[in-house]
Amino acid sequence: MQIHFRRLMIICIVPAIFASCAKTNTQGKLIPKEAAFVITMDGKSLSAKLPWDEIKKNPLFKEINDDSSLPAALKSLLDNPETSGVNTETDLLFFVVKDSIGGYIGFEGTVKDETIFKAFNKQIAGSGVESEKDDVQFISKFPVCVGWTKEKFVYVFDVPQLYQTDELTKRMIRDSISVNKVRARDIGAACKAVFALKESNSLGKDERFTGLMKETGDVHFWVNAEQIIKGGSTNTSFAMIDLDKFYEGSVTTATMNFEDGRMMVNAKTYALGKIIDIFKKYSGAKVNEEMIKRMPGKDIAGVMALGFKPEALRELIQLTGLEGLLNLNNIGFSFDDLIKANKGDILVGVSDVALKPDTTAKFMDQDDNMPGMKRPEFNFIFAASIGNKESFNKLINAGEKLGHQFYGDKKPFSFSSSSDWFALSNNKQSVDQFLAPANTNFDFINKISGEPFGGYLDIQTVLKAFKAEATKDSSAKIAYEATLNMWSNIIWKGGNYSDGGISHTVEINLVDKSTNSLKQLNQYAAKLSELYKELRRKQKQEVMAFQDFQSAEDTTATRSGKTK
Repeated sequence: MQIHFRRLMIICIVPAIFASCAKTNTQGKLIPKEAAFVITMDGKSLSAKLPWDEIKKNPLFKEINDDSSLPAALKSLLDNPETSGVNTETDLLFFVVKDSIGGYIGFEGTVKDETIFKAFNKQIAGSGVESEKDDVQFISKFPVCVGWTKEKFVYVFDVPQLYQTDELTKRMIRDSISVNKVRARDIGAACKAVFALKESNSLGKDERFTGLMKETGDVHFWVNAEQIIKGGSTNTSFAMIDLDKFYEGSVTTATMNFEDGRMMVNAKTYALGKIIDIFKKYSGAKVNEEMIKRMPGKDIAGVMALGFKPEALRELIQLTGLEGLLNLNNIGFSFDDLIKANKGDILVGVSDVALKPDTTAKFMDQDDNMPGMKRPEFNFIFAASIGNKESFNKLINAGEKLGHQFYGDKKPFSFSSSSDWFALSNNKQSVDQFLAPANTNFDFINKISGEPFGGYLDIQTVLKAFKAEATKDSSAKIAYEATLNMWSNIIWKGGNYSDGGISHTVEINLVDKSTNSLKQLNQYAAKLSELYKELRRKQKQEVMAFQDFQSAEDTTATRSGKTK
């Protein structure tokens, strides 16, 4: 009986151990759990897609490497990163932590050769203070400290500018400077604290970070909205609104993959409490494809579409306390009318972007137009599906009254509605086109539909609208053509709830579909850096020519004075 009991205990304990291990990760053990931002890079994958030898061919890289003031150790590092003793084929991590005296940035990775790593850092630090604690070696020289074991290293950099304070706090700090010295960070202690982190105080036991690390990706992102906003200035106009609930416990995780012809980002946003409960309760809405097919215009520059359940809007407003501030009855409709009026479909779109002469630009204090001045023009559309017609008419009537107060009889927009749709635009033709029966099957519709929100941006259409202005000189033309030949469009969609978070994706498409996007980014940067070097050379020539001219004038003036 005792033997059977032991077997039963083993059967129960082993799965529990494995389940516990599955919720942890190794990458986050040296990252404080209050990190506002984390980036991890797959060194092996990135090196395969863009070898270091190709990066070294970049003109900007060459310029930095050719700088005679660059220390020999850094020159060696730029020539071959492994001369630092770092294993570049494993994960490299950056993290940012904000605190009461600013913040600090951490850079972590794997040690390949401890002897080489130590020698490299001693050479860089120079007179840095060496120490050892719990089998971890440290070299500290403010504002940087590096610590390492046989396996791992961590650099910690002090960044006091990270903490954004409100105006009152800034004033108090300024006033206190004359009395007390500003408190500086003990950078050595900060680095030691990272190595001494308990797993419970790190991201090593955060299930969301563990889930992120399990995702396949060249680069992983962790963004903690609550930590980023913490310490930011508070706008008194929003003091009565409980906006904390929107970002309390809010974390977004994302992976980026560099593929042939595109960059793919898969992201997930987590929240706490009632916010996530609302998303769970009202999930399942989808973008209305018919609405997108009604999009007016010839050349579509961009579209954003949203499908939602109106009752979710009610609960979100009530949760933040905004309902008490919205005294809608004064303008002709109630809060219930606002909810009932909407069926849950919204579209915003821009089309037919063009650069045209600006007839409104005037010379200062003159009535004459400024010749050659141009400004972008485009067609704009806002559309929504109608739920309860009577309630929606109340919204329209209220909008007409407000519009008359601001613009009088010269309204800069046109609007109309049918039994199912409302449309507003900067021109009547777009409104009429949207409300008329339409069935335009845009190529991007199936890529942004099927989920609660979706969007499309045609970069080519926008760039081509500015061609005349962007190619006026040879340098600008080179930059314009490089950009035009690089970027195609951006597609994003998401909003579905699953496993504690809301998923969304972003697809950045390039013109060249056959070459890896990371290589294309390097080539694009090389073209722009070459152009930047040429612009700097011309600027130096112009400055020297001006100085020579000024010197010649001064000499002439001096001689003329002597003659007199």
